[in-house]
Amino acid sequence: MTRLKLAARPRHLRTLLRDTSRKNVAGHDDEGDVYDLCVVGAGPVGVQSALSAATTFQKRVILVDAPRASGMHMNEATGEDLSLGSPTGLFSKALRDSSKTIRVSSLRGVGLGETSIWNEIVGNCVDLSTQNAQDTRRSLVSAGVSFVRGFGTFQASTKNSRRSDNASENIVEMTAKQDGGQGRHITISARNILIATGSKPFRPSNIPFDGVRLFDSDSINTLSFLPKSIAITGSGIIAIEYAKIFRNLGSDVTLIIRANSPCDALTKIGLDKDVAAALVSDLVQSGIKIQRGAQVKQFLVPEAAGDGTEHIGRLRQPIRLLLEARDGGSLPTGREDEISCDAYLAAVGRLSNSEKLGLDTAGIDVDKYGGIHVDNRLQTTCPNVYAAGDVVGHPFLASTGVAQGNAAVVAMFATKSSKIPRQLKCNPDNPRRCVCGTCQSGASFDPSSLVSNPSAFPTGIWSSPEAAFYGWNVQQAIDGGLDAGESKALYSECLRGRVFSPYGLLKLVFEKPAGRILGVHICGDDACELIHYGMELVKARRTIKDLTASLYSAITYHEMYRIAAQAALDRAGTRKRREAQPTQVWRQRPRVCSQESSTHPLTTSGILP
Repeated sequence: MTRLKLAARPRHLRTLLRDTSRKNVAGHDDEGDVYDLCVVGAGPVGVQSALSAATTFQKRVILVDAPRASGMHMNEATGEDLSLGSPTGLFSKALRDSSKTIRVSSLRGVGLGETSIWNEIVGNCVDLSTQNAQDTRRSLVSAGVSFVRGFGTFQASTKNSRRSDNASENIVEMTAKQDGGQGRHITISARNILIATGSKPFRPSNIPFDGVRLFDSDSINTLSFLPKSIAITGSGIIAIEYAKIFRNLGSDVTLIIRANSPCDALTKIGLDKDVAAALVSDLVQSGIKIQRGAQVKQFLVPEAAGDGTEHIGRLRQPIRLLLEARDGGSLPTGREDEISCDAYLAAVGRLSNSEKLGLDTAGIDVDKYGGIHVDNRLQTTCPNVYAAGDVVGHPFLASTGVAQGNAAVVAMFATKSSKIPRQLKCNPDNPRRCVCGTCQSGASFDPSSLVSNPSAFPTGIWSSPEAAFYGWNVQQAIDGGLDAGESKALYSECLRGRVFSPYGLLKLVFEKPAGRILGVHICGDDACELIHYGMELVKARRTIKDLTASLYSAITYHEMYRIAAQAALDRAGTRKRREAQPTQVWRQRPRVCSQESSTHPLTTSGILP
């Protein structure tokens, strides 16, 4: 048995979720009342885990929502919590959608003020967040999941709490405190706890974050004006996404990266080299400036003016960023060493959000970044306490976190009679040797692979264009002892691509000579949707020949799968065809990943087999 103490928030801030058989837990403090599972954290991982336990296993579940310290998580008009069930990146996704539908230049052209334009953009984001929160709330009510708002921490008495020979009877105490340390304490008893408190941005100590003009990747949600110029430090997924978002909104964008090559920085997080080159080339083509091998050594911020709504947006005095080389020296002669901008964003990584949980008092081990250590059942070093999602560390993806949460719930409650969906093993001849890294059944499945194995999850970058990948790239396959090859298709080689989005590529990685597909890598429109078909190809052990015989609905991007497969089987013919039509298929762009090359990776020299 696991026992928690929680502090309830005032009634007007409480979400009225009710258990169908008992009154709302926020008004219930009977310490003898036992839940099967208490989930701490109401992001996508916590919510989906709670729903899985309540619906699949018919367990009694309570969800504890830890209030977020930053971010646009409240609807000021209604007082409604917008963060319920939403990933940390929801704001960026909503802002991205707004940047594609709202023409800022047109609004300026008809005389609309900057404040009105920004209010229109933020209004769209609030509407999307509100709809997501309301849908989540309805799902929890329907499943009979109880809900309480508070922040839980393990207490010092945890180590000395009652323990039984039966692990299911161990008692752990947690206390949740309302913001400011006040609020009524409620004791909740549960047989299992799942920690799903997510992550927080890494905040370098030399940056004077103020939440007005200098932001991290969470507090950017509170931006109150549309900057005419913004500087972003970072070379990862979040930095790339925001760079394209603000550029699409008409801002001048400068991306500051410590690496000498932006492509090298992207390949380190898993992107294929050609996909990384195409993505970075698009950044440059759209007008985004990239400062390589640099870092900010000093921030010169003028005093804030006004209330941060109208006056800040019109502030004439810009922020000044003084740059230096990444090793602390001076930048090479001729390189710009000062940047002026209206706003600054540091998107330099995320850390597990575990420091305020009192994990050490419960004997729960963490790494140096705060990530909770879990075993192959996603159980922590404290019996009956599990963890999933960003709080366990890499890869910091909502989709992977949800899979981890579901795996933890299965570990808690599954029995031999439980009807759990089983997935096809990629290597049935030797089920203990998983080639794709994603087998989620039988002896080969290790839930911890969802943390450590980059082949075990699809990754998407919601930039414009999108980028996504699943499985191995060719070098990873070779390092894994396989004879691997790769083939490519361009968006401009399928009819839909020629009409709507000619710039982008799809790459297949396959095993020779059988042609079994090992990985898929995409850069272009709808890449984050197209990748799921590629994921199924890998998991189903489909081959290149299978794709050439497949039938796809006319005028769809999926035709590129067949085109890439044909390129693998007829490399000479593909080369001849592409050489004959270079001006129709490719557009020359400056190559940004190599200073020596003047061609883009999608030109004939880079794409031909």
